[in-house]
Amino acid sequence: MPNIKNTTPLKQYREGKDYSQKPAKKIRAEIKKKAPLLTFNFQEQSRGEHWVTISTEEYTSICPFSNWPDFGRVEISYVPNKKCLELKSFKLYINAFRNIKIFHETALEVIFADFLEVVNPKKAVIKVDMNVRGNVKTVCKKYFKTSQS
Repeated sequence: MPNIKNTTPLKQYREGKDYSQKPAKKIRAEIKKKAPLLTFNFQEQSRGEHWVTISTEEYTSICPFSNWPDFGRVEISYVPNKKCLELKSFKLYINAFRNIKIFHETALEVIFADFLEVVNPKKAVIKVDMNVRGNVKTVCKKYFKTSQS
């Protein structure tokens, strides 16, 4: 078997020089201005843990590294406290990411922070499940529960 050497070193990309991403706080402000998440009152009628799951297969954003579109699925499961997430506002909110340059991990942080701020659930799990691109798959998941849960 021949000994083949790659003489071209791999380029090391540096944030801020070869690619960039806005700070998460600026992304949140921009998205909330375009498409704020809305809620309605939760009317609990009996004991037990009431779980709500909302998902969309239509999440898309721009990779800050390649400038190529990223596609994925966002799923939110939560136990309401006093508020529930209104679905049309969720759809508009997710669509507001379409032209945002954001890494998958930051997208999860932004969505989670905005969701917690408006819904204030007892428990929540949010998953950002990105489609395979470049032979790599990313799934980001974050959990939350109040101290009373």
